[in-house]
Amino acid sequence: MNNLNQIIQQYKKDNESVYNTWFVDNDQRLKAFRTIRRGVLQVIEDIKNKSFPNDFKNSSLEFVLNCIAEQKQVFVGVSHPFYWKPKLRIPDIYENQNNKIAFGQFLENCINAKTEEQVVKEIVKLDTLKIKGLGPAVASILYFIHPTWFPPFNTAILNGFNFLYKDKKKLGSWTEYLKIRETLLETNSSHKSELSNDLGAISGLCFEIGTQKMLIGNDEYLSEEERNKFEKNIVKRQKEIQEEKQEENLHSEMQYHLLKIGASLGFDVTPASNDKSKAFNGQSFSFISMNKFPELPCDKDTQNTIKLIDVLWFEKGTNNIIGAFEVEKSTSIYSGILRLSDLYFSISDGDEVFYIIIPDSREKDVIQQLNRPVIKNSKMIIKYILFSELRTNCDAICKFGSDHSIMDKIAKTI
Repeated sequence: MNNLNQIIQQYKKDNESVYNTWFVDNDQRLKAFRTIRRGVLQVIEDIKNKSFPNDFKNSSLEFVLNCIAEQKQVFVGVSHPFYWKPKLRIPDIYENQNNKIAFGQFLENCINAKTEEQVVKEIVKLDTLKIKGLGPAVASILYFIHPTWFPPFNTAILNGFNFLYKDKKKLGSWTEYLKIRETLLETNSSHKSELSNDLGAISGLCFEIGTQKMLIGNDEYLSEEERNKFEKNIVKRQKEIQEEKQEENLHSEMQYHLLKIGASLGFDVTPASNDKSKAFNGQSFSFISMNKFPELPCDKDTQNTIKLIDVLWFEKGTNNIIGAFEVEKSTSIYSGILRLSDLYFSISDGDEVFYIIIPDSREKDVIQQLNRPVIKNSKMIIKYILFSELRTNCDAICKFGSDHSIMDKIAKTI
């Protein structure tokens, strides 16, 4: 570990590393925290109300795990441990009511915890129950609730940890996870100036090493087969980064069309608070947008979440939101739906319209997600608009539109 500083610098300087593509300046990662927290609260509520199903599919827990899986740089496959495997009867939190309640109480106590020691006690208590199939995969949920206390956990992170620390920790054990956590906390404390209070940074380093996307020291430990796999991973990652850049350009284009339409209809408009510096075709968002975001009748945390909605239209000179738009690309639409629902449940007065803007190829996906019981039962109406429809009709809507109802000409409902 004498060369750990060098390893960290190598990790941070690689523009294609998890550190630079996921941890630093990643709007989607930052947006995910409140979204996932709200989803966990829904899981707790469903278990309390006995409306949590006896299967993972279509449950609020699936909703949460899919939100986490959106962070694909690190969390691909995060849902797998929670799939209901009927032959094995695992994880045993669907059919066994006592286990289901214990899991709900664990989540509630963790989300309300004021100290990390309280969460550790809850983990020990949960481990004592020996619920089949419910292991430290849950730690990835804990990370998004308390990112400075608990690192995420998956096979790649474990493999990277074992290689970095010359250890032999195993999957599936809460005891092993807590030992890993202590080591990472100690390392992170010693190198905090190079890393972060957020344990996603050091976990990302373990992930890079565990997937062999990052080679440290002498790489002779790789066989020829592993070397070929490593080279293929580099090519794959470069392709993914190019695709992400193309998606980001599409995202900016759709935001621009929505800002342009909203302004032409006489609304005050604004993009997400972290997108104001963006531009499309040389047109800066800041030149179209309102100068200051109005104070909303809600708490600060909720307002900060609402400010992350991709585009908002306000009634001129007021804090009354008329239109809320989430632009989704190749990732799932869960987080966008939850941000819109944050607005709906917090400050809605009934005159807002909610839209998801999606690529044409995602129409089946958005229909499936809007048909989820957790959405349909909320009575919240979310319409969707295809990229091609918005792009093609933007200028005509600006020219002929007189109020927000003009959007219904290109919008669809389920």
